Amino acid sequence: MSHNKYIAIIAGSGLLAWIGWLLVLFKLSPYQTLGLSLAFFYVTMFIALSATFAVVGFYFRVWLFKNEIFYRHINVALRQGIFLSLIAVFCLIFQMMRVLSWWSGLLLVVISVLLEFYFSAKDAELA
Repeated sequence: MSHNKYIAIIAGSGLLAWIGWLLVLFKLSPYQTLGLSLAFFYVTMFIALSATFAVVGFYFRVWLFKNEIFYRHINVALRQGIFLSLIAVFCLIFQMMRVLSWWSGLLLVVISVLLEFYFSAKDAELA
């Protein structure tokens, strides 16, 4: 499968997730089913943000590396998109619990950067 098909699948799932997120936002009432509404809200937002960050990150890498297409770019972009969306979701959860501060957000970023360094080092060993 070509890289365009992979990106199209990721973008399509992201579009479906954004539609699902909007449906959750406007159709589900958190006053009636709090747990279910919050779960759907965070899951659809996580998938939508992951796909969006992955597609944007992939095309940024293609532009940065002078249009060289590597399938590794897709994996790295998807992994970093997941890390960025986890940061966003956890920041929203912390804000909902009223425990978000600048240092807790910074701690999430540092943890994700350290994880990315670990996975990048593993990828460099395999290459």
